[in-house]
Amino acid sequence: MARSLGIRARVVGLAVVPVAIIGVLLLFQLISGKLNDLDQSLRARAIAIARQLAPAAEYGVASGNIDVLQTLLEKTAVEPDIRGVAVFSDTGQWLVQVGLANWTDSSQDKLPTDRIHAVEFEDRLIYYAPISRTEVVVDDYQNLYSPGDIPPTETRLLGWVGLDVSRSATIQSQRIAILRSLGILLVGLGISFYFAWRIGRQITRPILALTHAVSRIGEGHLDERVAQTGESEFGVLQRGVNHMAAHLQTMQDQMQEKIDLATARLVYQASHDALTGLINRREFEQRLERTLQSAVQQGRDHALCYMDLDQFKVINDTCGHAAGDELLRQLALLLKSHLRERDTLARLGGDEFALLLENCSLDDALEVADLFRTEVQRFRFKWEDRIFAIGMSVGLVAIHQDSSTSASLLSAADAACYVAKDRGRNQIHVYESRDGDLVRHRGEMQWVNRIQRALEEQRLSLAWQEIRRTDGVVEETHHVELLLRMVDDDGSEILPMAFIPAAERYFIMPALDTWVIEETLRLCQRYLASGLVRRCLFAVNLSGASLKDPAFRNMLLLRLRENPVFGPHLCFEITETAAIGNLSVVNEFIGAMRGFGCSFALDDFGSGLSSFMYLKNLKVDFLKIDGAFVRDIANNPIDRSMVEAIHRIGHQMGLMTVAEYVESDQTLALLRQMGVDLVQGNIIHRPEPLDTLCGLKH
Repeated sequence: MARSLGIRARVVGLAVVPVAIIGVLLLFQLISGKLNDLDQSLRARAIAIARQLAPAAEYGVASGNIDVLQTLLEKTAVEPDIRGVAVFSDTGQWLVQVGLANWTDSSQDKLPTDRIHAVEFEDRLIYYAPISRTEVVVDDYQNLYSPGDIPPTETRLLGWVGLDVSRSATIQSQRIAILRSLGILLVGLGISFYFAWRIGRQITRPILALTHAVSRIGEGHLDERVAQTGESEFGVLQRGVNHMAAHLQTMQDQMQEKIDLATARLVYQASHDALTGLINRREFEQRLERTLQSAVQQGRDHALCYMDLDQFKVINDTCGHAAGDELLRQLALLLKSHLRERDTLARLGGDEFALLLENCSLDDALEVADLFRTEVQRFRFKWEDRIFAIGMSVGLVAIHQDSSTSASLLSAADAACYVAKDRGRNQIHVYESRDGDLVRHRGEMQWVNRIQRALEEQRLSLAWQEIRRTDGVVEETHHVELLLRMVDDDGSEILPMAFIPAAERYFIMPALDTWVIEETLRLCQRYLASGLVRRCLFAVNLSGASLKDPAFRNMLLLRLRENPVFGPHLCFEITETAAIGNLSVVNEFIGAMRGFGCSFALDDFGSGLSSFMYLKNLKVDFLKIDGAFVRDIANNPIDRSMVEAIHRIGHQMGLMTVAEYVESDQTLALLRQMGVDLVQGNIIHRPEPLDTLCGLKH
């Protein structure tokens, strides 16, 4: 019940209930006192009349003068509340009566003679006052009394005076007093209630306003405010609530603004590349789909350009990812500055961009693509104290009414871009369904499936080719290179140059290199278990993709930690382009492998543009001269000079030089004359199956 009462009812109750309780108690006290006072007053007045009437009636009773008594009683009977007055003899005989009254028999009741006797009834009071005569006893024969002596007296009862007093007037007065007091109480309670209501209203109105405001604020209406009513405690509380609401509203506005900004940012990020600010692949594919629909439904002509940066990985790997990111940002700004209003430029990932040219013929698209390619070619990227020139290969495909799907368009443009790269980079290639280069690209895609099947079906094998000294001296170390082979479905052997390009392009090399490493380690284990005296050094080729793959490097480190005795029997051959493109990674890898006793050879040296500049930064043991120079040194003096220069610099750096692709005695003689340390080729040793190596058998 109390929980359902509002604060105003509680305040009014708090003010009225104590007043009511005190008022009732005071009323009870006052009424009780008033009633007692009225009753005592009636009794006192009746006793006083009886006390005065008894002596006055003495003469009439003693003399028997009834008239005197009658007159006395009539005068007494005129007093209010007196119903009747009577005089009785000492024997109880009724002598005179005035008024209507019922008297008891004084003789029978044995009324006291020395005091006034009262008989009470509910509606009246009867008083009997004794009428007595007091006589002084005088003895004539006795001497007079001395002064100060009290003479003896004798009291004789003459009768009684009866006084019948009505209590109705007193009772009526009591009722009136009670009703008046109750009225005063009710009026007082009413006034108290009114003032309590007024005071409670003044107290509860701001509280209720605060309650309403807090409730509204809690519901989210932060613009709700409380009217300030003064400087009292309520005023302080009202200001506090208003300040709180204002602060919450400010915080909500700020939060909403942040949410709106975050939402806009998320929407933007969902459709844009975070690095360059261009739209991302997902948004580009949606726009390409809409453009394709307009071509199919409305017969409009559009064009799609797939653009891939040339030499981006060299910059990214040699200068770090921060340099690569900055290059992409600068190129994005450069390319955006040449866009038409309806063109769409997107970054698809890495260093790949796409350009959607709406309402553009193939000839116009070629001009736009060539403009982009030229601008990128002219662009010079400066990073710290180095300046780089880059290029861009572009694959272009027309979008017309006969185009199939957006996925096929992207695939065709991607394939055309690969053809542009294969033709020398920094070129534009237009997609044609009968293009021979595209057919070759599709052939590479088929090689991907064949390589995957060969890995799954264990149709890979290793061959070995010996590396010997040019002077014919047999070394204590049997130096051989392990060569990868694939076994075709018909059992024929496929040389690596048929499938390695596809494996490198489509990132399958780490899987192939992992297989080669596992087989080489098993070979080392068999060799060590055979007890052969002659030491073997197994040269294994590693691709640039594997060197950049942390999982591959961790795998190799783990295997050598488990079998550190394998280290001195391993020589890892890395190509010059892979080493230059991943210089920091390669040096770190070389340092880790040297801890296990491994050696390194720099393969195909001389094929790059900056070979000698990077050679001093690579910690290798062998320098393998690119076979493109070695193969024709007998007929080409320039190639011969290149081989001599490479050999001379290698010796100055303390490296063993190795000439590859030695196919004739004349070439071998020239290499021996130059002082090249080691030679490798079919005239020296033709590759053999692994089972014949060092007499080892499976």
